[in-house]
Amino acid sequence: MQKYVCDICGYVYDPELGDPDSGVAPGTAFEDIPEDWVCPLCGVGKEDFSPEE
Repeated sequence: MQKYVCDICGYVYDPELGDPDSGVAPGTAFEDIPEDWVCPLCGVGKEDFSPEE
């Protein structure tokens, strides 16, 4: 699955790990994260993430 990187702080969302602290289960693709999810490090929205190269 595709990893996504926060353009602001560099946090990497890894779908294999999810973001359990924010209620996103491991195995959740970035596209399937709720639209109101924010970066756990800097608080920006999904629109500020880019696919990892």
